[in-house]
Amino acid sequence: MKRILVVEDSQLVTKVVRHVVKLDDGLEAVYASSLAEAKEQLARNSGQLFAALADLNLPDAPDGEVVDLILAEGIPTIVLTGSYDEERREKILAKGIVDYVVKEGRYSYEYAIGVVHRLAHNQATTVLVVDDSETSRRYISELLKRQQFIVLTACNGVEAIKLLLAHEEIKLVITDFNMPIMDGIELVKNIRYKYEKSDLVIIGLSGRGEKSLSAQFIKNGANDFLHKPFNYEEFTCRVRHNVESLELIQQIRAAASKDYLTGAWNRRYFFEQAEPLHQEALQNQAQLAAVLIDLDHFKKINDTYGHEAGDRVLVEVANLLNAKLKRFLVARAGGAEFFVLLPGLDNDQAQSLISQLRQMLASRPVVLADGTELYLGFSAGVTNQLCSSMDEQLAVADKFLFRAKDAGRNLVVGDDDEDEDEV
Repeated sequence: MKRILVVEDSQLVTKVVRHVVKLDDGLEAVYASSLAEAKEQLARNSGQLFAALADLNLPDAPDGEVVDLILAEGIPTIVLTGSYDEERREKILAKGIVDYVVKEGRYSYEYAIGVVHRLAHNQATTVLVVDDSETSRRYISELLKRQQFIVLTACNGVEAIKLLLAHEEIKLVITDFNMPIMDGIELVKNIRYKYEKSDLVIIGLSGRGEKSLSAQFIKNGANDFLHKPFNYEEFTCRVRHNVESLELIQQIRAAASKDYLTGAWNRRYFFEQAEPLHQEALQNQAQLAAVLIDLDHFKKINDTYGHEAGDRVLVEVANLLNAKLKRFLVARAGGAEFFVLLPGLDNDQAQSLISQLRQMLASRPVVLADGTELYLGFSAGVTNQLCSSMDEQLAVADKFLFRAKDAGRNLVVGDDDEDEDEV
């Protein structure tokens, strides 16, 4: 949860902000109505404040002194102001604030809270700035850092590509046009050989006067373009819009790939990821364990305690599998079945790991809404027989799962058990 400081002398405005913050589970706020109270809150909450919303004019600080005080503490600040004109705008932005909001109604405060959330998201977003001018790189980097982005810099296109390959977390590239070795448009072309627009945003920049440059950038794969010199708000709005669009695409992708109930990967995503891993293992004759897990007596749980209890059980099991198998591929196959793919583990190692999970699940009850404790078990089939496809390998795992069920349930059956049957 993020803690913010709200400094506002109007009781009406404070009441509206309190209501907006109260509806937000991710935020908590501390309040002050004067410069003196703001100083007390800063001292009391030292090192704990993520951001601040501050009124520009207070009875004991009529000229924005409270904003200077908060910024001096290194706290990102969004200014609340009752009026707007160009002179005031320039004065506010010159202080180094994140944004300003004219107090015109509830939407204004919802917007301000939205900026706070944007700052939180930006802390996990890496941006690459590419410009041969050190002055320009520094200026753009400072604007981005004000918005809490993680910033990397490069002085030309070749260096930028090296950084992209070394830092897969980069989500946005801002590149100038006129650079030595590789100009901005050539850089865009090279980036688009590997990264789609839906994976990486590119914003082109140029101080040159050719009107066709924006079209050249966008036709070659840039998402957006800005002419230099640009003002702070134009820059931040373009960056914010593009980053939010990218995040929305990623959210849609995640929703299409996740099981709606448990949050685990779904069957479709599993096969998308598993088939290339299977082909690679087949080609290199590498170890790849495929596991099929099925909860024991799940129908009885639904019949006895209801489907809500059954859903809770599935969520708990998915959470356990995801927590203990983070570096592997886990998906809900459907019903009470789960797929697990364990690259690099031989069959003994895979059986041992799945058996440990079975014991762990059996030792910790799932507590239902009425306090009832359910102790669960599962059966599993584990195979390292690669066969010719992922489907065929899972069919072998399913055969072993059936043997585990037939042998009394709550068992893990693997390749060694098949050998013993043949003997």
